[in-house]
Amino acid sequence: MDRELQWTLVLAICASSLFNILAQNTQLTYRNRAIDYSGVISIDCGVNESYTDKTTNLRYQADDIQFGEIYNTSSICNMNVSQIHKQLNTLRSFPYGKRNCYTLTPKQGKNKKYIIRAHFAYGNYDNKNEGPVFDLHLGVNFFKTINSTEAEVIRIEAIHFASTETIDLCLVNTDQGVPFISLLELWPLDNSIYQSSSTLLTLDLLTRLNLGASEDNFIRYTDDIYGRSWEVSNYYTKNPLKTSSAIDLDKLVDPYQLPAEVLSSAVEALDSKSLEFTPNYTMDSEYYVYLHFFDFADRTNKQKRRLNIVINDFDDKNVKQVLTLSYWKPNSIILPIKHGMGIRKISIEADTDCELPAMLNALEIYRVVPQSDSSTQQEDVDAIWHIKDVYMINKMNWQGDPCGPKNFTWEGVKCSNGNTPRIISLNLSSSKLSGEIDSSFSNLTCLETLDLSNNELTGEVPESFAELSQLKFLNLSKNMLTGSVPESLKAKSSNNSLQLSLDGNLHPCQTGSSKSNHKFIIPLVASMTAFVVVVLTISTVVMVIWRLRKKGKVISSISVKDELLKSTNQVFSFSEIVRITNNFTTIIGKGGFGKVYLGTLECEKRVAVKILSSPSAQGYKEFQSEAKLLMHVHHRNVVSLVGYCDEGDTRALIYEYLPEGNLLQKLSDKNPSFLEWTQRLKIAMDAANGLDYLHNGCKPPVIHRDLKTSNILLDENMHAKISDFGVSKTFANDSDTYVTTYPAGTPGYLDPEFYCSGTLNKKSDVYSFGIILLELITGQPALRGTPENLSYILPWVNNKLRTGNIHEIVDPRLHGKYNGASAWKFIGIAMSCLPQVPIHRPDIGHIALELKDCLSLELSLERAVSNVRDTLVLSSRQIEFH
Repeated sequence: MDRELQWTLVLAICASSLFNILAQNTQLTYRNRAIDYSGVISIDCGVNESYTDKTTNLRYQADDIQFGEIYNTSSICNMNVSQIHKQLNTLRSFPYGKRNCYTLTPKQGKNKKYIIRAHFAYGNYDNKNEGPVFDLHLGVNFFKTINSTEAEVIRIEAIHFASTETIDLCLVNTDQGVPFISLLELWPLDNSIYQSSSTLLTLDLLTRLNLGASEDNFIRYTDDIYGRSWEVSNYYTKNPLKTSSAIDLDKLVDPYQLPAEVLSSAVEALDSKSLEFTPNYTMDSEYYVYLHFFDFADRTNKQKRRLNIVINDFDDKNVKQVLTLSYWKPNSIILPIKHGMGIRKISIEADTDCELPAMLNALEIYRVVPQSDSSTQQEDVDAIWHIKDVYMINKMNWQGDPCGPKNFTWEGVKCSNGNTPRIISLNLSSSKLSGEIDSSFSNLTCLETLDLSNNELTGEVPESFAELSQLKFLNLSKNMLTGSVPESLKAKSSNNSLQLSLDGNLHPCQTGSSKSNHKFIIPLVASMTAFVVVVLTISTVVMVIWRLRKKGKVISSISVKDELLKSTNQVFSFSEIVRITNNFTTIIGKGGFGKVYLGTLECEKRVAVKILSSPSAQGYKEFQSEAKLLMHVHHRNVVSLVGYCDEGDTRALIYEYLPEGNLLQKLSDKNPSFLEWTQRLKIAMDAANGLDYLHNGCKPPVIHRDLKTSNILLDENMHAKISDFGVSKTFANDSDTYVTTYPAGTPGYLDPEFYCSGTLNKKSDVYSFGIILLELITGQPALRGTPENLSYILPWVNNKLRTGNIHEIVDPRLHGKYNGASAWKFIGIAMSCLPQVPIHRPDIGHIALELKDCLSLELSLERAVSNVRDTLVLSSRQIEFH
């Protein structure tokens, strides 16, 4: 019994000890502060739906920005990322555009301090085994270069004071691979900590160490109120100290709110009584060192540690501070390191009169990020972003700050060069703007030039434009504006302080000169005109119905399930078609649909009349498709439908006449007057804009399905318009596809994916458009040779590209009259449309922007050459004169 009693006592003592250990650990964990995640922004880049992480209880937002592509990565290793492993399984890459930005809007607003944190886990997502190198900008300033070839997972972190309502983190392509990002976070920070000489400084984290802790003690999220990661280094684990006492954080006065795990460990000096750290940071930056102390060592005497802290040990380049630690009281100190000093060594030693050795719990080192540029005036930023949202402007480079950095100013935007940039010019001509003119334009108070021409703006001209004191040029031409011009604007125009253009609006009946008396037709006349139009339309419909019924015909042979052809387009009878075409005298084209005749309306306007020759059901179906589609499609780069005829066996479509024919004819080697280089670029840009309208401007979207050079027509000014929509399809949404066995499309232009799956979508049109671009560049047809020996243009170009000689690719008829830079860019744009896998092809909207840039490059280089030529001619004349 005595032995059993002894064993019982031993077990009781062990159980009691175990209980105390568990209780201490439980108490330590329990006393960590509860973290408020409500102000945290966490974006899991590459996921489609938001979710809550079960491990950390942190809410992750879906990555729903407009640009970029999402990918899955392979497994992540070589770094302790256990709390965020899931978030590194996906990423977003940015293969298009020079700068792509995330714009964060913290609920705490401006004039607050935040931690910005991002992770980059390459994971060989692109199967290239070569991580990219790219730049990061925070706001308008360069932050740092990301070299993903050096590590599998890269973490960057900055302490940033937000002087604006939003914070931009931008990834910048440096032509060393495609930028990407895996995880982006923003954590609110107390303004009282991490102080620096200027509130506006941004600090880049270089080192953050938890000293004296075990290697597996990686602290983050649930341990740290600011989500800070505290790492452990083997180099700084000599003579570690640990306390087993429970630390009640609520009873400590600690502005930095360090986790209990950081406070409970430290390193202590050995016999030398000195701690030394050698980070060895260069002298080309300004730094801040933050040292965190918490003296938890229990001792019987009341002696305090007195420490001498020295950074560097040069008499002329060192930083010194004396510090006295109190027992169980956190103490953090800030040591600024000026530019030109660097950080060679950090020494912490005990005072000569102190018996207690030096100790340190944690260490942080930050680099000051240089502030080379200033953000745009906030009022201008708010106004331009509101304009972007109202008109749903999707220009590729309308990201981040509109004015900065200077080489990333938004397309169409010009800014002043002052300390705080202001928007002084805004050109949104031909930008598909619709609706009334928003009041935000008048909030750009420093505007000198505003061009809103060639859009679909409606309503009246705002009187508030007169309040823009700096405005010198206002172009509102070619819109659908109504009403009279405000007297205040007319007054400015008449005294020549404002150049005002209103030509080509919905009611272009104006009086006076173009400068002083721009005036729309008065509302009464507009109302009368509308009334007359309505009466004439109703009369026309009644007459057509009466005529068809008199003949015993059905209004249309379209089945009851199909919609009747209803629109404002004119309905022509067969006899009118005969008269218009002068009894079908002049043939101007032939196609699978039938013949196309030249016609002339009563108002002397010339038209093209396409007659359906095939009586088949499929032919009539194509007639219906094209007529219905064109009744609702209106764009300057899409051919306009004037009217139609559906009487008896005669079915015809009447279009606007484009006198320069089609692109196939212009590129033919039989054409004596070949297209110049800039003409080709302009035609490409026009066609891209038309296709962009069909894909992204039409609701529902439209795919053409038979894009080719013969379906791109040219007007008298060589502006291109897309035509022939007989096999086009409309989709319910942007991501729809269409599976068919019907042979839509033309060999040489047809998407290779169609041959495999029969699937057609918007990317099928992009492929066909890429072939058209190659034809424009090379002058070669898409397909040539005999059926037994066919030659396709894409393999031919690929073979030529291997030589690297641009002159072997570009149409030899140009005799080198083009710039090599724009030619290479043009080829690059074409080739980007032609990957075999559709998902790798860009959206046509991006292609349109790239072509616009390519044209701008060519024109700017032409101007530069012209200026040099003029200068040389002038110089030679001056020399000859002397």
